[in-house]
Formats: sequence, C-alpha cells, structure tokens
Amino acid sequence: MVTVSPDHTAPEPFDFDQEVRALVLGTAPRLFAGVQEFALENGWRDAEVAAWGMAYQDGHADVTSVDGRRRFSLPSPDRATRHFALLEGVTARLVWLAPPRAAAFDPAGAA
Repeated sequence: MVTVSPDHTAPEPFDFDQEVRALVLGTAPRLFAGVQEFALENGWRDAEVAAWGMAYQDGHADVTSVDGRRRFSLPSPDRATRHFALLEGVTARLVWLAPPRAAAFDPAGAA
C-alpha cells in the first residue's frame, strides 16, 4: 500500500465564524420582486415593482406589496403573480435577485 503525506501537517484551526456564515448563506431565503407589466396607449409597455418577496427552502414564500398594504404567505413564489395580474391588461412576473455570496457579522456584535 502506498501512502501520501499531506502537504500541510498542522491541523487547521476551527473557524466557528466561517461555519456560521456558511450556515446563514446555505439557509438564506431567495429574494424576488413581483413586477407588473402593462401596455401603454402608444404600443409600448411599462413595468413597476409591485411587491417584494422571500422564497424559503421548503418552497413557500412571503410577499409584501410595495405600499405595505398587502401581505401574503403563499405555498410557492409563483402564486404571487396571480395577485398582481388581476387588472385587465396587466401581467405579472417574478424577477429573482442574485443570491449573496458573502455574509458579514453585525459590527455591534452578538447580543
């Protein structure tokens, strides 16, 4: 049997903060916007952000309208489009924000 010695024999110190950051990034909800699109009289289209939402690992989503008047807890993010495409000539879609790649601790520290 052939064995190979590791290049770095000193044990790596356990970085608890790094583990916590990885936990946070691995379980963070995905953020999205609910966007309403509508036709203008001149043939052009326009859009506005109608709501912001968070999609969780289990598939459900919490959505809040931009004006804060409507809040939904939905079985899936796609259900949000139904609530924002009720008016004639209005369609809705989700726009996903890119997932964060880093996490930082609050400078105030732990409570």
